[in-house]
Amino acid sequence: MVKGDNHVSVTIKDVARMANVSVASVSRALNGHGGVTAETQKRIREVAARLRYVPHNAARSLITRRTQTIGALLPDLHGAFFSELIRGIDLAARARGLYMLVSSSHGDATEAAIALRAMQGRVDGLLVMSPHADEAFLDENLPIVLPTVLINSHVRSDRHASLDVDDFGGARAMTEHLLSLGRKRIVFIAGPQVNHDVQERARGYREALAKAGLGERAVILPGDFTEESGYHAGKQALAMVPRPDAIFAANDMMAIGCLSALSEAKVRTPDDIAVVGYDDIPMARYVTPPLTTVRIRIAELGEAALERLVKMIEAPEDAAPEPRVVGTELVVRASCGGGDTVRRRA
Repeated sequence: MVKGDNHVSVTIKDVARMANVSVASVSRALNGHGGVTAETQKRIREVAARLRYVPHNAARSLITRRTQTIGALLPDLHGAFFSELIRGIDLAARARGLYMLVSSSHGDATEAAIALRAMQGRVDGLLVMSPHADEAFLDENLPIVLPTVLINSHVRSDRHASLDVDDFGGARAMTEHLLSLGRKRIVFIAGPQVNHDVQERARGYREALAKAGLGERAVILPGDFTEESGYHAGKQALAMVPRPDAIFAANDMMAIGCLSALSEAKVRTPDDIAVVGYDDIPMARYVTPPLTTVRIRIAELGEAALERLVKMIEAPEDAAPEPRVVGTELVVRASCGGGDTVRRRA
C-alpha cells in the first residue's frame, strides 16, 4: 500500500493479501477471464470494493493494447427497450471486467457517423444497432480491423458479424394468432420507415394475411415507436369504416398509447377491438388489460451480442461473421381475448 501526502493508493497486491489469494487470481477475477471459482471471484470483488481498488487501466492498456472498453451505438437511449438492452450488455461486460461507452444516433445518419468516429481508438470493439448502418456507411466510418457486431441489421458482410431477432417470424405468428381468434380486420401500426425491425414485422403481418386470403385487407398506419404515435394511430383506427377488430402495434409503447385512445373513446378491449404489441417490455403485463405481445428477451439479446463481440476481440481468427438469429415467443394475455396466458414459440 503506497501512501501519498493526503491519500492512500491501493495496489493489486493489497487486494490479493486481504482476499488471501494470488495476484494472478485477483487479475483473472477482476478482468473476467475465468480460472477462479464463483465464490473466490465474489470474495475478491468484495475486497476490491471495500478497499476502493481501481485497476490501473492505462498501464494495462500499454501491455495488452486494449482499452477494456466496448462501444455501443443505438438508435435511441430513451424507452424500456433500450434500457433493457443496455442493461443486458452492461451486465455481461462487467462480468468480464469490461466497461461500456454508449452513444445514440437520435435517428440521424450524421450523428451516427460522428459517434462511430469518436469511439475509434477508445474501444476494443463495437455493437452497432442503427437504421443507417448499410455497407457504404460502415465502410466509410469503421476501420476494417475494429471488431463489430451488428444488431438487427439488413447488412450481410464478410467483415462484420450480425445478430438478428426473428421479427418476421414473430409478427407472422402474432397475426396468425389474431386470425385464429376470428379477427379479420387487423390493422398494423408501424414504426420509423427506415427501421429494419419495422420492415420485417410489417412483412410478417402482410404474409400472414395473404396466406389467409386477406391480403387486400392489410392496413398500415404510421407510428414512430412512441406512446403518443400509438395514441394517434388508435384515433385513426377508430375513424375507419368499418372499424378494425384488432390492432397490432409494432412495439409495446405504441400499443399502450393505442389502449389509451380506445379507453378514452369507451371502446372495450378486447371485446370490441383486440390490441397486441411487440417486445414484451416490463410494463406490458401491468397495463389494463394486460398486453398480449411478442416477447424478445431483450437483456439476453444484449448479453448475446456482447459475448459474440468478446469472442471476436479475443480470437479474431476463429470468429465467424455469419448471421445468427434469435427467436421470439408469443405471450398471450387478456388484451386479445385469447383466454390463456401460455407462452408459445413464434
